[in-house]
Amino acid sequence: MTVLPDDGLSLAAEFPDATHEQWQRLVEGVLRKSGKEASGEAAEEALSTKLEDGLTTRPLYTAPAGAPDSSGFPGFAPFVRGGRAEGNAASGWDVRQRHLGTDPARVNEAVLADLENGVTSLWLTVGAGGIPVAGLARALDGVYLDLAPVSLDPGAAYAETARTLLALYAERGIAPEAVHASLGADPLGHEARTGQALDLADAVELAKATAADYPHVRALAVDALPYHEAGGSAAEELGLSLATGVAYLRALTDGGLGVEAALGQLEFRYAATADQFLTIAKLRAARRLWARIAEACGAPAAGAQRQHAVTSPVMMTRRDPWVNMLRTTVACMAAGVGGADSVTVLPFDNELGLPDAFARRIARNTSTILLEESHLARVIDPAGGSYYVEQLTDELAHAAWEFFQTVEKAGGQAAALRSGLIADRLATTWAERSKKLAKRREPITGVSEFPLLAEKPVIREPAPAAPSGGLPRVRRDEAYEALRARSDAHLAETGARPRIFLAALGPAAAHTARATFAANLFQAGGIEPVHDPVSVDAETAGAAYAASGADGIAVLCSSDALYEEQAEAVADALRAAGASTVFLAGRPGTAESSVDEYVFAGCDAVAVLSSVLDRMGVQA
Repeated sequence: MTVLPDDGLSLAAEFPDATHEQWQRLVEGVLRKSGKEASGEAAEEALSTKLEDGLTTRPLYTAPAGAPDSSGFPGFAPFVRGGRAEGNAASGWDVRQRHLGTDPARVNEAVLADLENGVTSLWLTVGAGGIPVAGLARALDGVYLDLAPVSLDPGAAYAETARTLLALYAERGIAPEAVHASLGADPLGHEARTGQALDLADAVELAKATAADYPHVRALAVDALPYHEAGGSAAEELGLSLATGVAYLRALTDGGLGVEAALGQLEFRYAATADQFLTIAKLRAARRLWARIAEACGAPAAGAQRQHAVTSPVMMTRRDPWVNMLRTTVACMAAGVGGADSVTVLPFDNELGLPDAFARRIARNTSTILLEESHLARVIDPAGGSYYVEQLTDELAHAAWEFFQTVEKAGGQAAALRSGLIADRLATTWAERSKKLAKRREPITGVSEFPLLAEKPVIREPAPAAPSGGLPRVRRDEAYEALRARSDAHLAETGARPRIFLAALGPAAAHTARATFAANLFQAGGIEPVHDPVSVDAETAGAAYAASGADGIAVLCSSDALYEEQAEAVADALRAAGASTVFLAGRPGTAESSVDEYVFAGCDAVAVLSSVLDRMGVQA
């Protein structure tokens, strides 16, 4: 029996240190086996991923690649590791639940249920699209306002709503120093949403009043969600939040507030997506960038950014909405790890209408599980020190700062909104992302990948109309949703979905991969694939197609070798049986003389599916 040395945990003590170059040579070998020739940096580049904003994610990060030498400590500038010394370690992040609805009594019922079951603060939509300002007291009936902070989303009615809420605190005998609230005045955010400009004067007066009398109340919100929902990238979202924050700082200081007091009147709101590392880096970069602004204004110690993270509405899907629970869980985790002070998890049915009680329960329990069972908040900035996270934070901060400077050179946030600069920039970004979505380079589970045509629709009561007239609101699933809506209408009119026939050639081992790929792709457009019988040949293909009920479209699915042997004869049989178009699942150019079109990994799925529905006569 071998006697192991008693050397503690020096498990690699006898092994020589590996080098980056040695690892690259191993990568070269792997690439060579897959038919790619690359060496050195090129081999590493072959495994890298291009992101928005000109960023690149590399497959390996090592110490020399880590960005800043020090990210500092929580509670100290530049606040990368957290705005407060204790972070969220003492009590976890603030679990802030959003409440829509126009009936104060129903909102109150939902509010009380949430507060009794783990929610720690409330986010209320008031005014247009929400509860009436006069109904605010009823909506908060029974709420211990000295224990549950209130955050408002008041739109244009921010001054009236703020006065009403502050008066309610006074009526209930709550001392000003015991009030914790965010009044949500965001004139530029409102303009981004609606196209309607608001005077900043009322917001300045509100901030001056709260700064004087309410030490724990923030009057203004810097909401970056309008830019995220218009298709903006992470860097664009950050850059526009900086530009908005700076515009408010200028107005507040011009109105008589000191820099530190003005900084204390702002709360920032960002989207948290299912891209966990990008979300973590975005929140860390946001704090670093705002600390730089505070430093330039002469108040570095007051530059801790108060952050409210909201799970991304853009990533939410209307089809297979249950998958949204998984998306919001990852996003919530990323927001917590990234150091957000408050986190709102949108219910999984958020895009379908007013969330029901079950959806709100799952939303609030997402934070509860991550805090109480996964203990995610026990360590401050747990991603800090990761070479990848540190470099991504640094690169994202530089990209955001560059865009912020572009907006400032254009005259600032208000001028950039009104000139169309922001709308044009975000539209360009979204157009590029839409191409990736259409080609399924950015997959959407349950929509563009693994759709379930037989799912029963989830029906919800319609939500109040969202503010409109300004920047558009985009959703990742919108192109596929339009295709599925065409299929649904066809089903309602004819009793059947549009169908295609999968002509699988040879044994299962030869055709399964491509048949599965083709079925998955066509179902993303609401087109039902018929794969019966399991395999066909030139003699049986015609009868099988005729029995399938397919609407003029057939798809050959097999290996390249069998395509060479059988594609021409099977395609001829399919056409003789009535198929007007024969696709081939595989590389373009395969059996070129035998087929009409191709479907393959990386093809424009939206264009293919739209074209197929057109040929089938399915109305747009």
